[in-house]
Parts: sequence; structure tokens; C-alpha cells
Amino acid sequence: MGDAECITFLQWALPKLGLRWAGFRKPRRQVCRRIRRRFEELGLSGFEAYRRLLETEGPAAPEWHVLDSLCRVTISRFYRDWSLWRVLELELLPELAREAESAGRPTVRAWSVGCASGEEPYSLVLAWRFGRTTRTQTELEVLATDIDVRLLERAERALYPAGCLRELPDAIRQEAFRPSGDRGELELRKELRDGVVFRREDIRKTTSEGPFDLILCRNLAWTYFDATVGRRVLDRIAWALRPGGVVVIGGHEELPECGLEPIARSMFQKP
Repeated sequence: MGDAECITFLQWALPKLGLRWAGFRKPRRQVCRRIRRRFEELGLSGFEAYRRLLETEGPAAPEWHVLDSLCRVTISRFYRDWSLWRVLELELLPELAREAESAGRPTVRAWSVGCASGEEPYSLVLAWRFGRTTRTQTELEVLATDIDVRLLERAERALYPAGCLRELPDAIRQEAFRPSGDRGELELRKELRDGVVFRREDIRKTTSEGPFDLILCRNLAWTYFDATVGRRVLDRIAWALRPGGVVVIGGHEELPECGLEPIARSMFQKP
């Protein structure tokens, strides 16, 4: 049961889920393993038999929701794309803090969309705490949302293998984490977690209440979602963004045409 059979299956199934095959080329093997386990649980002989089951049951059947959950790609680590986090530390977060102070707002509000196990929202806290916002009186509030309840539970525990921290500067890693248990995991200090709220949400269907000064939606909507769903997500995010706020997207992603003004690679700003 080779890779070709799974590719054929994904190219058939993904468009029916509002997903695009191009985004799944590289991470397809983890998705294929999950789907293989699923049809084995159901006693089916292979991808083609699973396809026949889905076609027979129809698009409203619960099994399509199961398949959608199997097609979530979770690749996350602290300070993923290190150069972006340096820009956040040294430029964007201090600027957002200054703007909030000038406007008399006590907080900078940030939203991490598709936060997975919490590496991104916690990275934001670390960039705020250890970057150039250390002297500001402004506080950072972070909302972190994801569709996967199991990932959100892991995020709230804030326990990570050392490999998830390999891109963190040594000084931050040593100050922010402590060893925990006998499995070699590292725990983020509690005071660095307090400003992060985790919530289950599917960005394809609902939008968190803004306005937000900063929204991170990286390697999700414009990597895995098809054009129609990607456009819908962009509209939701633009609605939730404060005028003058910043959205960060993945370095390889391209946005649909919109009224948002690009300010740098991986980022755009609302006029």
C-alpha cells in the first residue's frame, strides 16, 4: 500500500474538505499514516475502500468530520522561523507597545490562530518579555485558538521536549524553562503562561472578538485551505484587526487580493 495510493486519495478528498493538495505535498506522510490507521480500525482493505465508504455515506456523514480531523498538519516549535521572531522582539512589539501607550490603552492584544501545542503564543510572550518591550508599562494579552482539543490541553500543560526549543536563544531557554519529570521535558515557568488564554475555535467558521493589535496566522489558512476558504479566513482576520495592527503570515504564503497593505515579507498591516 504505497505512497501513490494515498496521493490519489488525498487529491480526491482534500478539495471536498475545502483543502488544497499543494499544501499537503511535503507533510503528506503524517496524514497518510493517520488515514491508514483509520481505515484499518474500520476493517477496510485500503484507501480505495475508504473512498468508497465516504462516497456511499455522503458529504454530511460523520466520517467526513473524522477525515477532516486526520488532515490537520501540526508542525510547531518555539521561535520557528527565527528571523521573524527577532523582528518581533526588536521592532514590531516595541512599536505596538508605544502605539498602545500613546493611545492610552493598557494592553497590546494578540491572537495566535492555529496555535497547536502553544509554542507560538508562548514564543510571543518570550519575545515580549526578553525583547525591547521590557521597560514598557503596557501589558501583553494573548488569545491562542486551535480546533484540536488535545493540542490545547498540551499547550496548557506547557511541557515540551528539548527539540521544540532548539531555535530559542540559550539565554531565554535557561531563564524561561525548568526541567520537569523524568522524560527530559522542560516546563515553561508559570508566570510566563499567565497572560495566555487558550480557546477551541475553528477559524473557518468563527472569529474571535477583536480588535487585536497583532494577529499571527502562519502556515495555515493560505497553505492548507483552498482559495474560497482562504478568502473567508482573510475577511475574518481583517475584521478582527485594529486599524494600524499587524498580521503575520507564513514566509512562503501569498494572500488573496485584499485592502491590507504589505509592510514586509510574512507580514501585512491594516491601513
